[in-house]
Amino acid sequence: MDAAALRDFCLEQAGSDESFPFGPHTAVFKVGGKIFALAPLDQPPLTVSVKGNPELLESLRSDYPSIVPGYHLNKRHWVTITLNADAPDALVRDLIEDSHDLVR
Repeated sequence: MDAAALRDFCLEQAGSDESFPFGPHTAVFKVGGKIFALAPLDQPPLTVSVKGNPELLESLRSDYPSIVPGYHLNKRHWVTITLNADAPDALVRDLIEDSHDLVR
């Protein structure tokens, strides 16, 4: 998944919008004013941070080295995923959808 596909997928989520409150390099995707994904779209490596169920996220961190505790976020409820590494794109899309559903 490239940056354009990641951005498009986040914006496809119902009611989502994009803003840059942390500067021009980090896209923040929100629904109902609540963040569901953050991604520095123009800085390699491509990553996305998403919110999720703590037990599931803990398991995924054990299974995939590219999924780590959320960068500058609550480490229990957020993960940062390096894209195009060992986590399949389908899993990344599922986690983005789950994050969107959790905060809406």
